[in-house]
Amino acid sequence: MPYATTDDGVRLYFEETGSGSPVIFVHEFAGDLRSFEPQMRHFGKRYRAIAFNARGFPPSEVPEHVSSYSQARAADDILAVLDRIDAAKAHIVGLSMGGFATLHFGLRHPERALSLCVGGCGYGAEPDKRETFRAEADVIAGALRKEGMTAFAERYAYGPTRVQYQNKDPRGHAEFKRMLAEHSAVGSANTQQGVQKERPSLYTLVEEMKRLDVPTLIITGDEDWPCLVPGILMKQTIPSAALAVIPNSGHAINLEEPDEYNRIVGDFISQVETGRWLRRDPRAVSASITGMKS
Repeated sequence: MPYATTDDGVRLYFEETGSGSPVIFVHEFAGDLRSFEPQMRHFGKRYRAIAFNARGFPPSEVPEHVSSYSQARAADDILAVLDRIDAAKAHIVGLSMGGFATLHFGLRHPERALSLCVGGCGYGAEPDKRETFRAEADVIAGALRKEGMTAFAERYAYGPTRVQYQNKDPRGHAEFKRMLAEHSAVGSANTQQGVQKERPSLYTLVEEMKRLDVPTLIITGDEDWPCLVPGILMKQTIPSAALAVIPNSGHAINLEEPDEYNRIVGDFISQVETGRWLRRDPRAVSASITGMKS
């Protein structure tokens, strides 16, 4: 089984398929590398597709202490995988927790990114939602430690941005819930308290995002409520960013609408590969609504 080793000695399990430019997929809190199976099969036909399990998600190692988990470590763990596959750069594609890690990878290691696809990114980012999100992270961690993964999955899989998946694809949603129940309760609880709860708000990263020059795609579902306004913030702030919104969709867009997701992300990567991804024209930013201000 292939593993990458992080700078603090944690072993991360990964899988790969295909050849060409590397594309690394970074999963969400409720998923693991299996969540990107539709993308591994699709992009593996054209690229070297890699997916890995974050620390705390077996068969990756599960550090026992919350101090081993943070947003910075999540970003640097992507770097450990990139170094392990002996690639200078890669397209980084993340969802939710993985979307935050992808953005932070771009901020911390821009020279190692061919592009960034930041999906479902925004939970707890809005200033008036931050303390609510932090409190819920503690509630989730407590439930995981007390009740275990199976009971947690029965509740978490039916959240307000998950029911869209259940309604569209009951079979797929049932598989998603089953895989969620297989995760480590310790690893998931530590991830909630070390990564999710403590990550900085996007609104505190505006100046850093203004300097981000890596081609970036922001992608979200239109019923992924916590991500809509933060998605616009990232679009407005990152000069190299575009925003894609998938209609009538919740959080797990790569599973809920895999064909549309693959098409949008594939077009993005293709444009980057051919040098056709452009920065925003400065003329598009104006205090005037029409350009005819007196």
